[in-house]
Amino acid sequence: MPESVPVRCPDCRREHLYAAPSYPCVCGAPVVPPLDRLANPAPVTHRTWDEDWVTVRCGTCGREDQWPQPELGCECGTVLRIPVRVVRRPLHAERVPGTTIEADPESETDRHTSGTSTPDTPPGTEASRNGPAPGTRGFPDHIPLPRTAPTPRAPFQPVTIRTARDAVTAAALYLRWLGYRDIRRADQRPPSGIGLAARGVLAQVDPTVRPASLRDIECLWLTAMTESAGCVYFSLAGYADEARIRADTLGVPLFVLDLTGTPQPVNSPADELIAAGP
Repeated sequence: MPESVPVRCPDCRREHLYAAPSYPCVCGAPVVPPLDRLANPAPVTHRTWDEDWVTVRCGTCGREDQWPQPELGCECGTVLRIPVRVVRRPLHAERVPGTTIEADPESETDRHTSGTSTPDTPPGTEASRNGPAPGTRGFPDHIPLPRTAPTPRAPFQPVTIRTARDAVTAAALYLRWLGYRDIRRADQRPPSGIGLAARGVLAQVDPTVRPASLRDIECLWLTAMTESAGCVYFSLAGYADEARIRADTLGVPLFVLDLTGTPQPVNSPADELIAAGP
């Protein structure tokens, strides 16, 4: 259960009890930003991308990802940014090869000095140094080649959309769920909506109440072409007919954001993106 902390609004002095929301890690475990009880909440007077996102480590797999900065809206109209304990890496930490997980220096030292062994890896054998051998317990007999057996994704956990910021958050979380990494604010501001960028893709999020137009789709596609990247469009109000036809021709995946925060594919390129990933 997420921890709750008392929060006092500095403007009206109201007392609140705040619990941080949880988000799904790629491993499927819930991740909750660790709240800092010793720091005071600060009113949000202006927004920047860096201040709207925080780095949080998953307690299950050790992965670090960017998640929305916890915020609380007071009845007086003030929006408070709730402080979060920053991620601190242990000294002399080493990363487990092939992953983003940091090895525990203490446990590594204990393992090398304890002299203990398991029945599957007798001391002094190659298996004890490099892990279990093929065919033994804990090692698969067959390792599938890339793309022959894609890793199933955990179910997407949506974020309810109440504001334009919620729509951007939902789109960013969905891109991460699809498999994109290093999601950030796009360098070039789109003609409408908000631009997101990740490795190999540009995304446009339109939280307005008008359907996306043909010009919106073409501008996104042209911008992505100049950066040699793919592109994805998220709209809260859907798409004009000519915009959908043009997106099919250009191969632009289109998604509609419903108020539950779950993007719904509306054309074949979007279905293909969900099935195959980046």
